[in-house]
Amino acid sequence: MKTVKVTYTTKLDFSEQNQNNIKNVMTDLRDLNHQGINYYACISNDNKTFIHTAFFKSDEDQRFLNELPSFKHFQEQLKASGLEVPPKQELLNLVGSSNNIFNS
Repeated sequence: MKTVKVTYTTKLDFSEQNQNNIKNVMTDLRDLNHQGINYYACISNDNKTFIHTAFFKSDEDQRFLNELPSFKHFQEQLKASGLEVPPKQELLNLVGSSNNIFNS
């Protein structure tokens, strides 16, 4: 299993569009029901700092997300928006969870 956390800060005027782009990615993931990805995105109280945490069962699952058209669109718009703070990626090791990350 691979766990990735990404944190970045958008400009305030792009925050709503970024939230919509994230929601589109999440809708696609739910509709596709891809079992090897467990992905969360949150926004801080400043309404412009985003924290994404993704749990991947395998490297192939991570590639699946990276190739998803809505995810590519999200990344392209994010990059073009002129961020206040660029993305910082961290690889994490899961210590424990209150529920099963992957049901299979």
